[in-house]
Amino acid sequence: MGLKTFSGGVHPYEGKELAKDSAIKEVLPKGVLVFPMSQHIGAPATPIVAVGDTVLKGQKIAEAGGFVSSPIYSSVSGTVKKIEKHRVATGDFVNSIFIESDDQFIETGFEETEDVTKLSKEEIINKVKEAGVVGMGGAGFPTHVKLSPKEPEKIEYIIANCAECEPYLTADYRRMLENTEELVDGMKIILQLFPNAKGVFGVENNKMDCVEKINELIKGEDRLEVCPLVTKYPQGGERQLIYAVTGRAINSKMLPADAGCIVDNVETIIAVYNAVKHGLPVMKRVSTVTGNAIKNPSNFLYSIGTPYQQLVDAAGGFIMEPKKIISGGPMMGFSMFSLDIPTTKTSSSILCMTEDAVSENESIACINCGRCVEACPEKLIPSRLMKFSERNLMEDFEKWSGLECIECGSCSYVCPSKRQVAQSIKTMKKLVLAEKRKQQSK
Repeated sequence: MGLKTFSGGVHPYEGKELAKDSAIKEVLPKGVLVFPMSQHIGAPATPIVAVGDTVLKGQKIAEAGGFVSSPIYSSVSGTVKKIEKHRVATGDFVNSIFIESDDQFIETGFEETEDVTKLSKEEIINKVKEAGVVGMGGAGFPTHVKLSPKEPEKIEYIIANCAECEPYLTADYRRMLENTEELVDGMKIILQLFPNAKGVFGVENNKMDCVEKINELIKGEDRLEVCPLVTKYPQGGERQLIYAVTGRAINSKMLPADAGCIVDNVETIIAVYNAVKHGLPVMKRVSTVTGNAIKNPSNFLYSIGTPYQQLVDAAGGFIMEPKKIISGGPMMGFSMFSLDIPTTKTSSSILCMTEDAVSENESIACINCGRCVEACPEKLIPSRLMKFSERNLMEDFEKWSGLECIECGSCSYVCPSKRQVAQSIKTMKKLVLAEKRKQQSK
């Protein structure tokens, strides 16, 4: 199969060489861990423990607040110290459970499944739901909902998002190399739910060692294949990945299931495997700690709820004080001003840079060069949408398909005038959607 891709996109400096050769190392947390109740799209989880309670590792501490929600489990044994709001990576204050670890990591029991092929579809989905599995690539959409489309017989592709197109991030790369069997077995479990589907691993061609390793493991498997992709950002965007693999296009009014597809990233599929096979709830994940301000860029398996500061310390701390700290990748991540932030199910990396190139750039007027149009993977006209945003022209913004923006940041990246195009469009999208909700509630 030749290399597949989509139109548009950009080629930013990858930065993956900093951490790609760092094998996954486990970091055990210390002190107090913080568990936000909103680690997913949908209703926040509801605490089911009280201050003073003793909890075990793997114990459910918050139940799902609805169908589109997800339970939360303690990743340590210890004592509930308080339940109150705490700041998260996005800057919001979220109701959170604070647990002081006793450093014993005493586990509650987990139910192993000897033969997963004998499980019914309902049993598989329930295990995924109870384990608190969500989209761990960053979206945080509850996976049991995604695996429960209205017409499962129409699903033709289960796509493993193995692109990891964000610069600097290498956690999924290490997972593909070190946990290949769990990834493939997780895909097989999902395929049990969709008898008419094929499992496709979409891997960028800057990870050909992963392509070879997965291909070696799926030899003779009629329902599994690897689809090598052109290395380009945002190749891992859901719409772009679906188009690259299948040639099918979707928009903001559609779900991947409408195109006969379901997309899950590497960490999510491994979490599905652990939930169904080993009965393990989501308590840990792998993330990258990197950037030129980090002494030893690394990939860590850590306990969810661990403060970012402890991960930075595990990577040897700072070579020099960073001017920019980002949760996630440089294209779509969130800037942070403190490391006193808890990691969550969707914490894919922390990037620490010695310079803040964005704030140091001085923007000038748009020169109508059209580079943002060429780069836009959704074939929009970002410069025009930015003008509508600046003038608060909601109707024009929507008329010119502003809601189709996937907020990838490609337009800002290529802009020679250094204008914050993506941020402006993102802000207007929020305003338009808020106004729509307001009108619907009347």
